[in-house]
Amino acid sequence: MTISNRVFERMKELNMTQKEFSEKTGIGQSTISEWKKKKTNPTSEKIMIICQVLNVTPEWLLSGADNTGTRGNKLDWYVVDRESEIGYLIETYNQMDSKQKAHLAGYMAALSSFAEQSGKEDQNGGVKDR
Repeated sequence: MTISNRVFERMKELNMTQKEFSEKTGIGQSTISEWKKKKTNPTSEKIMIICQVLNVTPEWLLSGADNTGTRGNKLDWYVVDRESEIGYLIETYNQMDSKQKAHLAGYMAALSSFAEQSGKEDQNGGVKDR
C-alpha cells in the first residue's frame, strides 16, 4: 500500500472529505486528486502536517507499521513538531551549555524518582497530596 493509499484510507475512517483535508493541511485539492488519479505520493515536506491532521504517526503513514503495544521495537528517534511543547523543550535544551544540561538531567532524574515513589505510596494506601 502506498502513502497516498494510507492517506485516503485514514480520511475514510475519519469521514473526512478531500475538501476538509485540503483546508486542514493547506494542500490544494487538485494535488490531493492527483495522488488518487496518478497513484503518486505526497512530498516529504507535507508528511508532518498530514500526520497531524489525520492523527497518525509518520511511521504508520510511511510504512503502514505502527509501534503500539508491547510487540513493537522501541524507536531510536522521535519526530517532533517544532511548535509543540516538546519542540520548545528540545529547542531550549539545545541552547544550554553542558553544565546546564547536566543540572537539568539531574533535576529530571530526581523528579522522576519522586513521581515513582509517590505512585508506590498511593498504591500502598499512602495519603495523596490534597
